[in-house]
Amino acid sequence: MRYVRLLLVVWMGWMMPLPAHSQAPETADRGDRPAGATWATRSPVLAQNGIAATSHPLASQVAIDVLKRGGSAVDAAIAANAALGLMEPTGCGIGGDLYAIVWDPVSQRLHGLNASGRSPRGLRYDDMMAAIGEAGAVPEWGPLSVSVPGAVDGWFELHERYGTLSMTEVLQPAIDYARDGFPLSQMIADGWAMNMRRFAANQNQIPELANAESTYLVDGEVPTHGSVFRNPDLARTYATLARDGRDAFYEGALADVMDAYMQRIGGPMRKADFEAHTSTWVTPVSVNYRGHDVYELPPNGQGIAALQQLNMLEGFDLASMGWGSADYLHVHTETKKLAFEDRARFYADMDFFDVPLDGLLDKDYATQRRLLIERSEVLQDVRHGDPRLQDGDTIYLTVADRNGMMVSLIQSNYMGMGSGLVPDGLGFMFQNRGALFALDQDHPNVYAPGKRPFHTIIPAFVMKDGAPFMSFGLMGGDMQPQGHAQIITNIVDFGMNVQEAGDAARYRHNGSSSPMGDLMTDGGVLQVESGFDPAVLDDLRKRGHTVEVVNNGSYGGYQAIIWDAVNKVYWGGTEMRKDGIVIGY
Repeated sequence: MRYVRLLLVVWMGWMMPLPAHSQAPETADRGDRPAGATWATRSPVLAQNGIAATSHPLASQVAIDVLKRGGSAVDAAIAANAALGLMEPTGCGIGGDLYAIVWDPVSQRLHGLNASGRSPRGLRYDDMMAAIGEAGAVPEWGPLSVSVPGAVDGWFELHERYGTLSMTEVLQPAIDYARDGFPLSQMIADGWAMNMRRFAANQNQIPELANAESTYLVDGEVPTHGSVFRNPDLARTYATLARDGRDAFYEGALADVMDAYMQRIGGPMRKADFEAHTSTWVTPVSVNYRGHDVYELPPNGQGIAALQQLNMLEGFDLASMGWGSADYLHVHTETKKLAFEDRARFYADMDFFDVPLDGLLDKDYATQRRLLIERSEVLQDVRHGDPRLQDGDTIYLTVADRNGMMVSLIQSNYMGMGSGLVPDGLGFMFQNRGALFALDQDHPNVYAPGKRPFHTIIPAFVMKDGAPFMSFGLMGGDMQPQGHAQIITNIVDFGMNVQEAGDAARYRHNGSSSPMGDLMTDGGVLQVESGFDPAVLDDLRKRGHTVEVVNNGSYGGYQAIIWDAVNKVYWGGTEMRKDGIVIGY
C-alpha cells in the first residue's frame, strides 16, 4: 500500500503544471527538427480556405473566426487589429495610425490606404519651437508628440469598400475580450513593463500620467506574464464605434472627450483637427526584383527605402556569395546606408513636398548609387544622391480569405505604447508619431500645422507574373525597410520557405542619417543576431564595420502569407521573436 501511495505521489508531482513564471535552465538548447531547415522554429502553416498571421495567438483566432462566419479578409484584419489594440498595446491601438495594401480579386488590382494622421492645425511652427525651447527636437512623449490618430478612419474606409459583416460583428470579439479579460503573453508582458518604466522615467514630458497608470496597471502594479488583464474603458469605446460608427471618433462623443482632455492638460490637439481628418487611397509603387514585383506605399512612409535597397542589391550575385557570408552582409549594409541617405532627405508628406518618386525608384539611379560600394571599404560619411530623372515598438498582420482577397496591414502608436497620454475613460493611448518631424525649415519633413510626419510603418506585397504572390511585413521602426529586403532575398535568392525566411538570423544597421535632420559621419553600427558565424563578423570588422552581436528584440516582427496558385494553397509564416502564430482552415 505504501508503494502504491509513493507511486501516486510521484505521478501527481509529474502531472502538476510548472509555475507560470518558472525560469528555464540557462544550459538547455532547442531540439532537432527532423524535416526542413534544422534552424527553423516550425513548419509553415498551410490552408485552403483562409489564413491569418498576427503577433498574438488570440488575435489570429479572432481573424479565423470572422472568416468562418463569412467575413472578408478585410473584416478579419480589422477584427484582429482591434484585438491587438487591447492585447498588444505595446505596439498598436486606436490612438495610432494605419497603412494597408489590399489585393482585390474582383478588380484584380492592388489598392493602398494611407490612414496616417496630421499635426494640430492650430499649432504653428513658431509655437512649436517656443514650446520646445532648448530641447532641439520634438519631445518623444507628451502632447507635442501627438498627431491625429488615423487608425479608426482606416478601419471604416477599408470596411466600406471590402467589408461583408457589420462592424458590430467585426468588433464584438475584441469587445468581449476587453470586458472579460485575456492572459498576457510573454513578449508583450516584458514590453509592457519596459514601457511603464520608461513613462515613469520621463514624467517631466508627460503632464498627466494617472490615466495611463489606471488603464494599464492592475492594483498599481504592471500586469505579468500569464495574468488576466481587462480594459473595460476600451470595451466601451469599441462598443461606441460599433454602434455609432466612424463619426463618433472624429465628430461625436469620443471626439468631445479627446478635445476636453487635451484642453485640460494643455495639449494643442482640438476637435477641429479630428473633424478635418481624412485617409488617402493611394496607388502602391513597385520595383521588379529578379522577376518579382515588390510593392510598397509611397511617402510619407519609408517603404520605398526597401525598393531602393532591392534595386541596388539586384546588381550583386547574392546566391553565389552565400547567405550570411561577409560579402552578403557587407553589400546589404552598404545598400541600406545609401537608401537611408535618400530617405533622410526626400521622404515627406507629398502634399507638402514634391518627392522625386520616379527618380528614387529608377534602375539607372540605383546603378549610380551601387557604384559607391567597395567590397573592402565601409561607407562612413555618405550623403543622398540626386534622384531627379535626367529624361524627364508596431504590429503587422496579414489575412487572406477563400475568395482570394489578401490584406497586408500595419498599425502602430510609434515608440512603444505611445505618448503616455490616455484620454479620460477611453482606454487607449495617443500615439507619439509627431516626434518624427524635423525642425530645420529647409527640410522636406519640417514640422508644419496639418501635416503628416515622416512615417516608419510599411506594409508590403509581392506580385509574380501578374498574380498575387506574397503579403508580408516586418515591424520595428528603422528595421522595417532593411527587414523587407532581407525577407525578399531570403525567399528569392536563397529559396527559403515562408517560415524559414523569417526564422533566419537578421542584421540591423543603426546610425544612418535620419528624416529628423541627424547625419551619419562614422558609418554607424551593424548589429547582428547570434546566428552569424563569428569568423564572418571578424571579416566585417577588418573591412571597417563596427559590429555588435546584440539580442535585444530589435530585429522586427515578421508575418507573411504566400499564395501557391498551382495547388490553390496559402502558406503562412510568423515571427518566432514575437508571441504570435499562424492559423488557417
